[in-house]
Amino acid sequence: MPEITVLIADDEPLVRRRIKRLLASEPGVAVVKECENGVAAIAAVRERKPDLMFLDVQMPEIDGFGVIQALEPQQLPVVIFVTAFDHYALRAFEVHALDYLLKPFDADRFLAAFGRAREELARDQSARRGRRVLSLLDQLGRDESSAILADRAIAGDDARDDVPASTYPDRLMVKEGGSLFFIKAGDIDWIEAAGNYARLHVGREAHVIRETMHALEARLNPRQFIRIHRSTIVNLDRVKEMQPWFSGEYTVLLRDGRQLKLSRWYRERLEERMGQR
Repeated sequence: MPEITVLIADDEPLVRRRIKRLLASEPGVAVVKECENGVAAIAAVRERKPDLMFLDVQMPEIDGFGVIQALEPQQLPVVIFVTAFDHYALRAFEVHALDYLLKPFDADRFLAAFGRAREELARDQSARRGRRVLSLLDQLGRDESSAILADRAIAGDDARDDVPASTYPDRLMVKEGGSLFFIKAGDIDWIEAAGNYARLHVGREAHVIRETMHALEARLNPRQFIRIHRSTIVNLDRVKEMQPWFSGEYTVLLRDGRQLKLSRWYRERLEERMGQR
C-alpha cells in the first residue's frame, strides 16, 4: 500500500497528539510535520507536499482559512478541517469540505473521516478537490486577503501601504453565544488585546475574536486602522485628537469621549497618519 504523508496543523498540543496517536494504528501512514500556527503550516505544505492535512480552523497568526488561501489550488493536499464551530457554520463544511472533525471527536468519527480521505487520495482528483475547498471559503464569507497577507507575514514584510484597499477584509467573523456572525470592519471603533484573543469594540458592544493583535494588524487596512499601543488598535475615523499626558506621554481621544493610552513608540506614526487625513 502506498504511503500517505500527513501534516497536522493545530495550536493545541493535545489535539495534535491525539491525531498522531489515532493515525499510528493505520497502515501506510507517515506524519511528516506538526505545526502549531498557520504560518508554519503554509511553509510546511510548500516544503513537504503532504498528501493529507488535518487543519485547525482557528489558529494564531493565520487561521486555517488563511492557510488554504495562501496556497495555490495545485498545492492543496486533501484537507480534513478540525473545528470547534457550531452547527450553523458546519452546514458549509458539509457541502464543500471533504470532511471535518468537530472538537472533541471520538476514534470512530476520526477513522470515518480518515477513510474518506484515503478514498479521495486513491481517486487523485486534485483539481476538483481544490475547487471544493476554495468554495468553502467563499461560503463562509472570506475574501482574498489572507493569501497575500500570509505571504507577507512569512516574509516579515510590514510595508503594506501599497496594497489596494480591496485586498483587506471588509468584515470579520465572530463566533459568540452559539452562533456565527460577521462584523463590518468599518464599524469597529477600537480593538484591545485579551490574552491570545482580541476584543472588538463596536459602539456599546464588545465581541471577542480568537486572533492575536499581530494577526489583526496584518489583516486590517492600515489606512483605516493603526496600532497605538501593543494592546490597542484604533479606527482612525474614530480618533478626535491626541492629548498630552504625564512625562511626555499622550492619550488618544475618540469621538465618543473614550481615552486610550498612546505608546511613545507609536506616536510618530499616528501623527503622520492624522496629518494625512
